[in-house]
Amino acid sequence: MLIDINANIGHWPFRQTVYNTCEALLERMDQSGTDISVVSNMNGIFYKDTQASNEELHSEINSDTRFHDRFLPFAIINPIYGGWKRDLDICTEELGIKGIRLYPKYHDYELTDPACIELVTMARDRGLVIALTLRMDDSRSRSWMDLDYEWKLEDVIPIIKAVPDARYMVLNIANGIDLKDEDTAFFRNSNVVFDTSGRNIYNLSELIGKFGPAMFAFGTHSPLLDDVTGLLRIESLRDSEADADTKALLRSGNARRILGI
Repeated sequence: MLIDINANIGHWPFRQTVYNTCEALLERMDQSGTDISVVSNMNGIFYKDTQASNEELHSEINSDTRFHDRFLPFAIINPIYGGWKRDLDICTEELGIKGIRLYPKYHDYELTDPACIELVTMARDRGLVIALTLRMDDSRSRSWMDLDYEWKLEDVIPIIKAVPDARYMVLNIANGIDLKDEDTAFFRNSNVVFDTSGRNIYNLSELIGKFGPAMFAFGTHSPLLDDVTGLLRIESLRDSEADADTKALLRSGNARRILGI
């Protein structure tokens, strides 16, 4: 089985994307052999009211019975927008979401904001996974309207410390994976999974030795990145670097554990 823990539909306002609908994403999944994708709607990064994007995602997934067993929806919630608690209620009780994605840099709040901590705590209590994306698009070729600051891995530590018993996915790690020993140990002892899409996951064998095989899962960051690189990083591992059991964890085992499926 192959599970992609980092996929998106919707539009990116600063460049054209393809495979950004459930129909097109499913076509790409079938080509790559991906069985299930965790998906959210990028429109919510830019909508004032993120709930509209969650309802768009729900409507699209329910537009075709082929989508029901292939997509796991994650909602985008902005904890400093009025009515976010109602939105979370609707998402969990009516839309069937499996997790939430947070975008503090785009929605202009800190991970240590009390409202953010309250949201993550409520998500934990409802059995939801929290996804944190370190980079959406490459800032080196960014639009002047897009962010000029990218997260490093250490930047997400405060929220994990604030709610240590939640489940987290850290996605598209493009910077700062070289940590102090105490921070590396912190992640190893947390319920966190990194996806394989990020630029700094090129040395996956070394990272498995550093963090352990239970901390990595296949991810594409589609459609902003390709659907091949994240998988090649797994499949190119030599037998001496990853045995069959380890590769099974990377393809789907770790994703199934963190998602509870």
